[in-house]
Amino acid sequence: MSAEIVQLLEQAGPYLTTAVSAYGVAVFTRAECAAADATANLGRRILQVVWRRHDAQGRAELEAAVHDAAEAPEDADAAAALRQQVKRALREDAELRAELARLLPALGETANVTASGERSIAAKTIGTAVTGDNTTIRP
Repeated sequence: MSAEIVQLLEQAGPYLTTAVSAYGVAVFTRAECAAADATANLGRRILQVVWRRHDAQGRAELEAAVHDAAEAPEDADAAAALRQQVKRALREDAELRAELARLLPALGETANVTASGERSIAAKTIGTAVTGDNTTIRP
């Protein structure tokens, strides 16, 4: 297996798990949900891309893997079976690998933000933040 596929699976894994936990098998038909977090929405998009590129048998196998993972979220074997379905699809489809790479955040794009000290704020991006007492914010 290529290093590219391993890297894509490692990146996609948390998104897939979160999407399956949030949506279950409805992940294939569900539209993006503003109430769901970005991780679940990205995982849903990844699974939908993989599902759309499968034939009927591949879709059924992927749906079964999602169903099993949704039914037993703590089952590492069920999560591994789902990743195996995605891995198989990636091995067989170079265009899918490219599409998945475009969906996933670029490596190194993550930010480590640390707040230290009283009333500290840690954020990658921020609008208005106030940590003082008796502060008035005017538009």
